Amino acid sequence: MRARWETIPVRTAAGPATAVAPVIISASRATDIPAFYGAWFAARLAAGSLAWTNPFNARQKQIVSFARARVVVFWTKNPAPLEPHLDLLDERGIGYYFTFTVNDYEGEGLEGAVPPLGERLATFRRLAQRLGSARVVWRFDPIIVGGPLTPERILEKIRRIGDALQGHTHTLVLSFADLSRYRHVRERLERCGDGHWREPGAEAVLQIAHGIQRLNEEWGFTVATCAEKVDLSAFGIAHGRCIDDELMARVFAHDRALMAFLGRGETPLFHDGVRPANPLKDPGQRASCGCIASKDVGRYGTCPHRCAYCYANASFVAADDAHARHDPGGEAL
Repeated sequence: MRARWETIPVRTAAGPATAVAPVIISASRATDIPAFYGAWFAARLAAGSLAWTNPFNARQKQIVSFARARVVVFWTKNPAPLEPHLDLLDERGIGYYFTFTVNDYEGEGLEGAVPPLGERLATFRRLAQRLGSARVVWRFDPIIVGGPLTPERILEKIRRIGDALQGHTHTLVLSFADLSRYRHVRERLERCGDGHWREPGAEAVLQIAHGIQRLNEEWGFTVATCAEKVDLSAFGIAHGRCIDDELMARVFAHDRALMAFLGRGETPLFHDGVRPANPLKDPGQRASCGCIASKDVGRYGTCPHRCAYCYANASFVAADDAHARHDPGGEAL
């Protein structure tokens, strides 16, 4: 029900059009908008709408309006280029938060073009100081093993980052590499480093979960998984939701329009006032994904971070070329 966004008339460069007007915008699962397309996003926000093409059906095109937007969720490995544009969101009263992936695969060469780890940690702390630690979520994603990356080594990396981010975030989100779903990722990983990378087996997952539980005795983070079927509740690790209505209800409680959309307003949205589990769940995501409905405005094959495990890029060369051809003044990414 909630994924059927309201439609409204808008004016585009080509003339009058009908646009979808989502309440929650995801920017983006498909590419790193903050790192590479922040100026474009800000220009489209100022213009009032953007153009989007369905990645699974190129004939399906949409105009997406910001007219009803109350929250933008940014997914990124480097939000620094977007920081100068955040004032525009603030001025327009649109809430936002970041799911900020901070891994440490520098020695393994799995993230070919992300900034150095120290720089990313400094950006994380700076962003948390500006927004508050609840609005910057730390992701360690994905957890991959093989060769020198034993579970013990992964836990060392997580510990170092967690120690550096303690007090600057409330939440740690984990995911485990799922290589069986993406042939092009498996083939790319075979050519990267020692070529023995693999997804953690059941024993390794439990070992890592137990290690994080012990580390978290000091940190006190809320720890959750992203779209994982495995039940790690015995280790204090919940099933998470990255497009998170609970987080929104905490940090944007002043936004009455958002609270009404989330069913948190004065008038109960649900029959007899009983709220079913995750009633706004996004039907377009996997069953194990807890996210609520949002409109993603990204485009696959456009992120030049060169992460070897990335399912969103079939080719580094094609992604670099797409980024080079990008028009920051265009309606579409």
